[in-house]
Amino acid sequence: MRITKIFVPLDLDQNSQNIVDYSLFVARTFDAEVVFFHAIEFTTSGEMALGNLAYDDINTTRLEAVREQLAKITRNAHDKCKKCSYHALIGDVVDEILDYAQKEQADIIIMGTRSKRGIKKVLLGSVAERVLKKAHCPVMVVKP
Repeated sequence: MRITKIFVPLDLDQNSQNIVDYSLFVARTFDAEVVFFHAIEFTTSGEMALGNLAYDDINTTRLEAVREQLAKITRNAHDKCKKCSYHALIGDVVDEILDYAQKEQADIIIMGTRSKRGIKKVLLGSVAERVLKKAHCPVMVVKP
């Protein structure tokens, strides 16, 4: 199997840098392109009580903030990776990861897991687990 494009969904928490570093190591090993990605859930009525702010404005602001974070990660990665890019979307996290990885024709998805245990994992499942089950390509799940 030849790896030319690595798709890296990030949750942008404190452990994201570990996933970034690992994906860049793999990219150097295979001389591959890296696409960093983040999806945010759409905020709708009933989720927040924010007075007069429109939900579209809230989501747009959140998306802009995420894009700034991804741009910074991508800029910092350029000395370790020949070709890095990023993308952010609003939508169901798992669906957006799967759809965009397919659109990008990723050869592998590298993502982290929070290693949740107990009833939350049983009832809800983890993002990594659902991506692993439905992805069109191999998925490497890295414990951050």
